Amino acid sequence: MESLRIYNTLARDKQLFVPRRAGEVRMYVCGMTVYDYCHVGHARVMVVFDIVQRWLRTLGYQVTYVRNITDVDDKIIRRAVENGETIKALTDRFIAAMHEDADALGIERPDIEPRATDFIPQMLGMIERLEANGYAYRAKDGDVNYAVRKFANYGKLSGKSLEDLRAGERVAANDAKEDPLDFVLWKSAKPDEPADTIWESPYGRGRPGWHIECSAMSCTLLGEHFDLHGGGQDLQFPHHENEIAQSEGATNQTFVSYWMHNGFVQIDNEKMSKSLGNFFTIRDVLAKYDAEVVRFFIARAHYRSPLNYSDVHLDDARAALTRLYVALKEASPDDKVLDWNEAHAMRFRAAMNDDFNTPVAVAVLFELAGEVNRTRDAALARQLKGLAQVVGLLGRDPRVFLQQAGGSADEASLDVAAIEAQIAARVAAKQAKNYAEADRIRNALLEAGIALEDKPGGLTEWRRV
Repeated sequence: MESLRIYNTLARDKQLFVPRRAGEVRMYVCGMTVYDYCHVGHARVMVVFDIVQRWLRTLGYQVTYVRNITDVDDKIIRRAVENGETIKALTDRFIAAMHEDADALGIERPDIEPRATDFIPQMLGMIERLEANGYAYRAKDGDVNYAVRKFANYGKLSGKSLEDLRAGERVAANDAKEDPLDFVLWKSAKPDEPADTIWESPYGRGRPGWHIECSAMSCTLLGEHFDLHGGGQDLQFPHHENEIAQSEGATNQTFVSYWMHNGFVQIDNEKMSKSLGNFFTIRDVLAKYDAEVVRFFIARAHYRSPLNYSDVHLDDARAALTRLYVALKEASPDDKVLDWNEAHAMRFRAAMNDDFNTPVAVAVLFELAGEVNRTRDAALARQLKGLAQVVGLLGRDPRVFLQQAGGSADEASLDVAAIEAQIAARVAAKQAKNYAEADRIRNALLEAGIALEDKPGGLTEWRRV
């Protein structure tokens, strides 16, 4: 296979990617907790790992991609109680909304999308193994906790020592815990909690902690040692650190070979999050911007870098994506297959093999677009379209993209019928040799964000700018 190198958070370095089974990749990504609409931070996770799995498949790997759904936790319970609805009604509604958002962004569905509530027996089985191995204990409040200090390598993913964590008081005090750093594996049911959030277990009636959910689902579906685990940077600690402690404590073997974490989405250099109230839902953004523009905005930043969100940056992304589509419109791609031995394709491939370096890969697309604009070469246009589609871009008819409404602060004021009426009036003015009126119409349309292009044979094409 290719010499793909991935920045492994665990090693703090780029490493040659060697899957455990030749030609196969088993990959798990932490998905959404479904109690509200997905925000732009979730969009970044979905786009980043969609591109990762697409590139792995492009390299010829047989990929099993698992992205879970957390459909029971404290936030879900609170929201369901507030709304007066069942947990399943709430989560089903927001899972459907998540799929709508993901489909709009061109996210390919994972091969497997497990719901936590379908894996309660597997979670209990892992807790029993942890208890047998001396890592879990039953607290006096009825919870089952993980004894962090029993796991010798705790902190190896995040680089945090137990002493630093203790000094930082990262965990709320709980008198029932043997150590403040210990975390819950099984939560004892509370009298006021809904019945549909309670399961019977050897530890009494209750529900799983958040961390055990991903350990159980990933190990069940991909094996106890698999290739690649991804998620947002905010999950590195404590969630992924705790996953390692649980999984390796239960199985006595390495849990994951390569860990990947995408950077935060920021607003004014501050992390976007619901707790800070500075987040934008995907659907709010898609009401204003084309979904492919949003995908392009995410894809042209390196996945490990912070991503600064603003209308200015999205406007710039739309203008840049427009340039690529204009190039395709001017030179129709031929129908041959993508040539990976062509110079641009080789540079694109090298960039993607260098820790999924999409900024460099996108730069190659713009080099190609420049060549296409200069030469109108159908083979180069095919290369441009084919390479872009590898990362989920340029999949539409250029005219459809270029004529659609959308963009910055002011929504398009003219619909297609109004634009075509103005074009017809301009044609009539030119036929009457009233060139001043024809120029006035062209300039008025341009001020309204519509550019006209006169083609041979009297045809006039238009696009939004």
